[in-house]
Amino acid sequence: MMGLLVVLLAALGQFGLPDSGELRVAVTDATGLALPALVVVESELNRVRQRLATGSSGTASARRLPFGKYRVSVTHDGFAPFDGAVEIRSAVPTEYRVTLTLASLSTQVAVSPETPLVDGRQTTTVRRLGADLVRQRPAALPGRALPELVNTQPGWLLEAGGTLHPRGSENQTQYVVDGLPLTDNRAPGFAPELEPDSVQGLAILTGGYSAEYGRKLGGVIEVVTASDDRAGLHGNLTVSIGSFNTRGADARAGYGWEKGSLSVSGGAASTDRYLDPPVEANFTNHGRTSQGAVRLERNRFGVIVRHGDTDFLVPNESEQQAAGQRQTRSSAETMAQVSYQRMLSSAAVLSVHAMWRDLDAGLSSNAASTPVIAAQSRGLREGYVKGAVSGQAGMHEWKAGGDVSTGRIRERFSYRITDPGAFGADINPAFDFAAGAVDHERALFVQDQIHYQAWTVNAGLRWDGYRLVVAEHAFSPRLAVAWAPAPELAIRASYDRAFQTPAAENLLLASSSAADAIGGGLVRLPVRPSRGNFYEVGLTTALSRAVRMEASWFDRRMTHFADDEQLLNTGVSFPIAFERAAIHGAEIKVEVTHWKALSGSIGYAWMHGRGVQPITGGLFVADEAEVEGRDLEFDVSQDQRHTLRGRVHARAGSIGWVALAGAYDSGLPFEFTGSREDAVAQVGRRIVDRVDFATGRVRPSLSVDVSAGMTVFRTRGDRDDAAGGRAKRDRSVAGHQLRRIVLRDRAGAAPECRPASTSGVLIAT
Repeated sequence: MMGLLVVLLAALGQFGLPDSGELRVAVTDATGLALPALVVVESELNRVRQRLATGSSGTASARRLPFGKYRVSVTHDGFAPFDGAVEIRSAVPTEYRVTLTLASLSTQVAVSPETPLVDGRQTTTVRRLGADLVRQRPAALPGRALPELVNTQPGWLLEAGGTLHPRGSENQTQYVVDGLPLTDNRAPGFAPELEPDSVQGLAILTGGYSAEYGRKLGGVIEVVTASDDRAGLHGNLTVSIGSFNTRGADARAGYGWEKGSLSVSGGAASTDRYLDPPVEANFTNHGRTSQGAVRLERNRFGVIVRHGDTDFLVPNESEQQAAGQRQTRSSAETMAQVSYQRMLSSAAVLSVHAMWRDLDAGLSSNAASTPVIAAQSRGLREGYVKGAVSGQAGMHEWKAGGDVSTGRIRERFSYRITDPGAFGADINPAFDFAAGAVDHERALFVQDQIHYQAWTVNAGLRWDGYRLVVAEHAFSPRLAVAWAPAPELAIRASYDRAFQTPAAENLLLASSSAADAIGGGLVRLPVRPSRGNFYEVGLTTALSRAVRMEASWFDRRMTHFADDEQLLNTGVSFPIAFERAAIHGAEIKVEVTHWKALSGSIGYAWMHGRGVQPITGGLFVADEAEVEGRDLEFDVSQDQRHTLRGRVHARAGSIGWVALAGAYDSGLPFEFTGSREDAVAQVGRRIVDRVDFATGRVRPSLSVDVSAGMTVFRTRGDRDDAAGGRAKRDRSVAGHQLRRIVLRDRAGAAPECRPASTSGVLIAT
């Protein structure tokens, strides 16, 4: 097995992603001499715009381009501008040669090729957010910039504490950062956030997964961080301010030469509303974050080293504040990535990706904490190698590879109850647990994309092996089909067999028989991986040259459905699994890519999910009969029937922008075992008025965000880019720059309630 993996070690391009490729542009004059020129590669569909300088060699490469059609514009002083179109459909680099002719003294009318709004060869709905949308995002609290961007898309919910839930799933979101997967919880309370201003683009998927993806398939968020290989020294600075004493700054500096680039970035932020507070008074809610990265790329070799840390206070309820409680949580992560790519032939690519990371997180409580003094220290040290060989042969775009992940998990958790009335009489008043284990996961996959006339078929097979608290393996077939009867219409259908590993956070305790000592008369069983069948059908159509509509229907059926149990309002969670669950729904999105100075979108999602007990895992259990009851159906915790998301963006020439974003939520289900009066005493009357005890749901809510930004200084190179681009013959178009000072503010919306899982405690956020 290991020998086969070594043979197959490869990935899809340096720091690249699945279904992405490279465009190599060579610019010459009519005599064949190389020309230094400005090249712009862009696609409305894929939300990509890359600006390249060819230099004295006349060549430049645009990497990490999602598959699709692109417009290529080339300009040089004294020559007629060039506009052309090219299609990227392979991990094998695409060569594109441009010959510039001398500008005519007569007036010429240039007709630029349009990139389509519908990709008929795309077998799944991929929602892409480009660098401009990331930079011009609505205001966000520290640690939440990327989750809130994802939350603008149909099918996603952003719950308390900044946790993302795709299509009703809990703890089944996977980030793929520069080609490498992060399957642990990336919410701001669990791990440091990536620098949002370093993100070049996001691709958001909720179905039709390639066989390359596994382990967490509720939703996949592909993140490509910026690789700025412009020649010379350049940089930018972003400063943000907001309500709740929120402050932040991010800076980036880079230097590029003909065959490589080096960049350094970093940022820090602080706020007095880091988590969603349980009461309006917003007690003890200060948090701070910091992160930094160094990136080196030379030819086909790349290295990225990142570090981030977070420290924040757990927000108190009124009684906890009166008692003097002070609980602190922290997390820190160091990560290093290495990639190397090699062309095996003109039609095959081999590369290697590797990652090492160390993650630590903790919780501490002072002696005045109530109703429990809790302490936690956990960590993960992981080594990961991933690879695939990819190639092209006729109508086939094939790929085969595998990965190996080995991690050491450690957990230590203890508690001492200070208010026995808050728990059952049979709950042990004190508990201490410490354990460690090795997490060993491996996978192999093979897949093929076949394109014939109006049809595209993606077929693949994946094998997963998993060994942590249990040892299991599974084969997962994948099939996705697209039919494009017209350039402006594509109809899709997909089937995904999913094998999803449980959340690693506190998994050892939640699955250990040692937890039986807590009491409650329960025998805790190990939390097993979830297995499911995902179905989806949908379509994409262009309503006009600037308006696109996407619609889809999905059905998911799972066994050992993953969820979690919260420890009061600390945000610390323990994985659980229900016997089975079924989730189905529909989504629709209408997007205006550009209309004069405006762009925007509106999306609607309807979803319904039902789960079936019994439960495995967890820590505290409020109702033994509820947990042990078989075949008891209930709405899953993310069963929000109606969500609406909208955004409008207006450009103010080339120097500024204004964005307006709105969201409507029909309300999640909640659990509370006491009376309304008990809830009022715990979290306050105004918060209790936000829930409907008769229906067991949070009442509907509406929120609006306004953001604005402007460019206060631009170098000559940036001015040329804003005007359409010009390059000087003998010098780089890059230079020093101080580009963006962005002022953001966020109104303090009234808090809302979220489900308390199985703990029976009402948690307001």
